Amino acid sequence: MDLRLFRLGNLFFRRIALFYFAPMFVGSKAENTSKCLSALFFVCEMKKLKKGKLRRLIKGENPDSNAAVRHAEAFTVYLRTECHLAENTVAAYSRDMRRFIGWLEGRQVADLTITELSDFVGFLKTQQLAPASIARHIVAVKMFFRYLQLEGLLVDNKVELLGSQKLWHRVPSVLSPREVERFLNGPRRIEIYYFRDRALLEMLYATGCRASEVSNLRIRDLHLSERFCKCEGKGNKQRMVPLGDAAVEAVTDYLDKQRPRLEAVRSNEVDWLFLSRGGRRLRREAIWELVKKYALIADVSVSISPHTLRHSFATHLLAGGADLRQVQEMLGHASIATTQIYTHVDQSRLKKVHQQYHPRA
Repeated sequence: MDLRLFRLGNLFFRRIALFYFAPMFVGSKAENTSKCLSALFFVCEMKKLKKGKLRRLIKGENPDSNAAVRHAEAFTVYLRTECHLAENTVAAYSRDMRRFIGWLEGRQVADLTITELSDFVGFLKTQQLAPASIARHIVAVKMFFRYLQLEGLLVDNKVELLGSQKLWHRVPSVLSPREVERFLNGPRRIEIYYFRDRALLEMLYATGCRASEVSNLRIRDLHLSERFCKCEGKGNKQRMVPLGDAAVEAVTDYLDKQRPRLEAVRSNEVDWLFLSRGGRRLRREAIWELVKKYALIADVSVSISPHTLRHSFATHLLAGGADLRQVQEMLGHASIATTQIYTHVDQSRLKKVHQQYHPRA
């Protein structure tokens, strides 16, 4: 046997074999035969590998080191297309998975032990993350492992043995009705975008919608004559929300007096309800900034956010005697347990119930 054995392989693999084994062909014919057989075996094994994996092997890298990255990317697509999670939720889980992949440092997911997974929780605590963020990371990793099981890439799901982070249920901060009134009167007529900002604040409080939901409202979602609008919440779930007189009036003024000018900035027609000065959709970050701006003008707590108006909407409805199920429907909560937190906010309602039903009140 001699080097002619290498002609069994293609040119690419012959070059690889020559590069690695040519220096070895020194000695007797028997030794060369043994070395050639080893070289031939090497060529056959190399032909089983994809070129990308072969290049990584030659460089001294683990061919499967990027497998976890590819699986994490596919997991993100799965969350978006099959689970139909909200875009913000998908973005948060994607960030969590990037942190998890970075912590892996090339280790294989299937080889992780429960002790190593517990170390990941300890690693998260060293990153000075809030308890809620740590809890979300654990949920993201658990969902990732379940996804790998569904795809047949994982047999034993050890992450299920990992305990979840216990969280305190904090009572949300809300504005009083007087503070809300002062806040909604924050926009002054001297403001360039007075009509838009006034309509925006009225819609946030009148509907209890999240900032992202208000940002994504379209003209066709409004039914001002019937006094309601259609909102699309998390997971693309739609709901109908009533509109009050003040909100209908503010939105009508905005549609008549200012939105046409904002829309004219762009050449193409846009369907978004609230537009920026450039004629584009008003982003949720811009809504957050406007809420902060008018909270400062109205001398209301500057710690408020668009979600504070959502909390205030639910609390004031319950204080006025609304049924918990009705509030759940208007907020778009999947579970009534999420809505129940607002029953602990309004102390006057609790006092009223206590006085009415307790025998020694």
